[in-house]
Amino acid sequence: MIAYPVAVRGVPTRVLESGTSGTPVVFVHGTGGRAERWERNLDAVAAAGYHAYAFDLPGHGFAAKGAGIECSVPAYEELLFSFISELKQKTFIVGTSLGGHVVASCAVQHPELVKGIALCGSMGLIPIGAEARGRIQGGANNQTREGIAGKFTRIIFDQSLVTPEMVEAEFRINNSPGAKESFAALGKYIAEKLDDDVVGEKLAASKIPVLLAWGDQDKVVPFAVGEAAAKLLPGSRFVKLAGAAHTPYYEKHEQFNAALLDFLRAHA
Repeated sequence: MIAYPVAVRGVPTRVLESGTSGTPVVFVHGTGGRAERWERNLDAVAAAGYHAYAFDLPGHGFAAKGAGIECSVPAYEELLFSFISELKQKTFIVGTSLGGHVVASCAVQHPELVKGIALCGSMGLIPIGAEARGRIQGGANNQTREGIAGKFTRIIFDQSLVTPEMVEAEFRINNSPGAKESFAALGKYIAEKLDDDVVGEKLAASKIPVLLAWGDQDKVVPFAVGEAAAKLLPGSRFVKLAGAAHTPYYEKHEQFNAALLDFLRAHA
């Protein structure tokens, strides 16, 4: 795996890349995350013969942050579209949480570029309501050490996987210059407009292959939401990852990677 800076639509960001050939598979993280969220998946996908990428969304990780950087699903979708357009071939895209919303939005708007999508604990398929939107906004705006430590108790079920170094790295990156302004802008969008941009019905009307993966202990986007999404998308494949919360691709990476690779091969 290698890491390097790039500019997409003129916005500086950072890419993690594994593999040198094969069908592209692009991974998109969620609110408060960064490309490293996929560190247990990229090399495994590349080892199976695919060309794997993950990048930092604006306002996150090592991407541009602060005033003038738009942070919303529509803005992120445009950036993802530009990224996969540069790959010059049909691509699989994988997203978690808000990143799943971005992936689904991109797929329904540009199906000619997409071979299939995998959504893990995804937002954006059905409305989540004002209470949940406000709770997510509050989390986005609380990037204190205590707030981040609390977040890790919610997104990872097996707390033995959480290290002090993980919390400290998240704290420093999410408090880097411009981050506060970007999280405030994204939180405001989530609280006020997120449910206006849901794409579940559009995705159901499309012919895009969909994999849904959910941790049965997910409290951020509850498992019941995943079950409802599976009913909305009857042609999708639904995978339950037992003993995992909001990051089953990390906690149960071997099972997630196996399910993802089965899906990629089925729609090659």
